[in-house]
Amino acid sequence: MRERRILATGVGGIGGCNFINALRLAERQTGERFFIVGTDFNQYHILFAPVDVRVRSPRHSDPGFIKLLLSLCEKHGLEFIHPHPSVEARVVAENAELFRERGIRLFLPRPEEIAPTKSYMACRLREHGVPSPKTVEIGSWSDIEQGFRELGSPLWIRAKRGAGGRLGLKVGSAEEARLWIKLNVMQGRARLNDFILQEYLPGRDLAYDSLWYEGRLVAYYCRERLEYPFKHISLSGITGTPTIARTINHPEACEIGRRAVEALSTRPHGFYSVDMKENAEGKPMVTEVDGKWHTTAPLWGYAFAKTLGNPAYNLAYIYIKLGYSEEPGLNEKLTFPPDYYLVRQLDAGVLLVHGDKHWRIM
Repeated sequence: MRERRILATGVGGIGGCNFINALRLAERQTGERFFIVGTDFNQYHILFAPVDVRVRSPRHSDPGFIKLLLSLCEKHGLEFIHPHPSVEARVVAENAELFRERGIRLFLPRPEEIAPTKSYMACRLREHGVPSPKTVEIGSWSDIEQGFRELGSPLWIRAKRGAGGRLGLKVGSAEEARLWIKLNVMQGRARLNDFILQEYLPGRDLAYDSLWYEGRLVAYYCRERLEYPFKHISLSGITGTPTIARTINHPEACEIGRRAVEALSTRPHGFYSVDMKENAEGKPMVTEVDGKWHTTAPLWGYAFAKTLGNPAYNLAYIYIKLGYSEEPGLNEKLTFPPDYYLVRQLDAGVLLVHGDKHWRIM
């Protein structure tokens, strides 16, 4: 069996490590071999991922970033590039032809589908009739008062760009919102027009992950986020990737998630993530859509593939096969069984829990 030669970026991040670990599991379960060159900006985090070659890269905004990736592909005879962080994926997608003309494969959405602004997605969702929170863009200080008049109180204020609940906070008045913006502007984290106001959604925190190939839905699942790391020291209680989440059987959320992806893309191609919160009536409302991987998506695939002894559950492996224009061998759309808990804790490892059983995954 021939060796697949892959370049992966952002391998020092949590999501990047999860992706590489999933491919190493696929090697053990299928007998396939992956030669992986991994890049990351952080000189320490790059040491985590079990890649064959490690290379520190400049930031994605540096003109030398794409040049480095192209040179690595040439030096190591690489056939496929997987940029894991969304900011790096967008830059690679913008330069896709430079890779394709050298015979290097990509499996990415269009660049405008990766890390779109939340205000842009709010408009797209509205236009396509996808349930989403009412949104007011902030361009001036008077927009804050207008937002509270239109949407009521409390509201959720957040940054237009960024993951992990960036600059998000529940605010009960226009004064609270003004103070929050002023603090972040004074400390150099944002500008006034970087913020939006949205109706506050008090219900469950849901996520929909999906893998598409040329407009065809190949794999999907829905989960509920139950707990975040260090939530007690975060003003919003949200710190990005959850420490405890569970798969759920929620046909309505899955249907809304699918429609949200199709609102972003007329022909989805790649991995797409959707964030949802339930409103007071329990209706899932889409808060974000992005042509990128959620941090734990490859870990969920790893966990089920390892626990059930079946590489068909390995999302990263399926993604690579599709990226090589190979059918993954699935008889139907892949999804995960409900009521499995993924439990993670810093320095303690990862568990998959179902009922009174549990398996140590890492």
